[in-house]
Amino acid sequence: MTARRTGTRTRRRSRQLATTICVAVTVVILTAFALIAATANPRRTAGPEVPQLPVSSLSIPPSPTTLSSSAAPVAAIPAAEPWLSPISDSTPGNLRPGSDPSALPAPVLIVDKLNNRLIVVDPQGRIRWQFPQPGDLAPGETFHIPDDAFFSPDGRYIVATQEDQDVISLIDIAAHHIVYRYGVPGQPRLTANHLNHPDDAMALPNGDIITADIQNCRLMIIGPGAHVPLHVIGLTTTSCRHAPPSRWGSPNGVFPLTNGHYLVTEINGDWVDEIGLNGTVYWSAHPPHVSYPSDSTQIGPDTYLTVDYSRQGQVVTFNRQGTPLWSYRGTGPDTLNHPSLAHALPNGDIILNDDYNHRIIIIDPHTNTIVWQYGVTGVAGSAPGYLNNPDGLDLVPPNSLLVAQSNTLGTWP
Repeated sequence: MTARRTGTRTRRRSRQLATTICVAVTVVILTAFALIAATANPRRTAGPEVPQLPVSSLSIPPSPTTLSSSAAPVAAIPAAEPWLSPISDSTPGNLRPGSDPSALPAPVLIVDKLNNRLIVVDPQGRIRWQFPQPGDLAPGETFHIPDDAFFSPDGRYIVATQEDQDVISLIDIAAHHIVYRYGVPGQPRLTANHLNHPDDAMALPNGDIITADIQNCRLMIIGPGAHVPLHVIGLTTTSCRHAPPSRWGSPNGVFPLTNGHYLVTEINGDWVDEIGLNGTVYWSAHPPHVSYPSDSTQIGPDTYLTVDYSRQGQVVTFNRQGTPLWSYRGTGPDTLNHPSLAHALPNGDIILNDDYNHRIIIIDPHTNTIVWQYGVTGVAGSAPGYLNNPDGLDLVPPNSLLVAQSNTLGTWP
């Protein structure tokens, strides 16, 4: 009996040992397979999940998702670009001969003013998106004489300013519809829900819209979906003069700076001013040798860019003392004619709309040569390759002005 029990215990221990060895071998094999899989697909490597950045969202009535006006700016995740119409690489473009498509880092939104349209043109000079198209406007709705347009910080909307119509329109890019409007077309006024030649309206990350209101001599912030001003900087009047922040000399642009402040351009007297949205004025200067400054922006530390909206116009860079750093006028048929807006590209080239020459151009400031052009110099038209008084531009996200600066945009209060 004892010998039998001892044999039984021995056999049981042998079976347990064999089982243990099998389990250990299995664990080793499974671990090896897991390591191989992790190496082949690093995204599946064990570790904590990376949280998604918060998405800034404009609130279009009746959506309740807008951040409060006091919220700090947040990083925006630009919308994808499925709204750009597909096109074959073999489809020819419509650029000026000699243009280098690589000079344009992304498609560009062009405000084709006297053609009453917005278009997106790719680096090869092909139209990839257009507004409005048949069916885009509601019955009785118009979209006349757009002047400037900028993508929202989340890349989902375009804020279009119709200066000569006295309205600001918010366009849902994917839906092809105007979803909000401030102002009454063709009715310039001083009262609520009225404007008088607004210019360069832009959406902020919290859903507010900031704009210069030229002939009402003021800067305005409009709350999401509102029809009364949220905040006004400067006296509302039709008697414009330079005495910031209480008075403005026909302000035609209020562009964001990298420190959360804004750069105001005043036509009267040739002024630019750095301000905070609380009205603090940090400095003022005259852009050098400029008759009619337009839409001044910051392009580097103590380096600012403006254009001279004149018959023999120019694009100029300067510092806060008003010292000239660089300028371009063009010569012969390439002489600028009423340019109204310029931006610096990531490589330092300058893109601008040369309004009365009916073209968008990129200038290499090292050689002072035009390296890219859409539109035929001096010839207005609406066919592919032609423009009619283009008056505004912005690159497509994530290269657009407000997406690129979404983390530093100042908000009110």
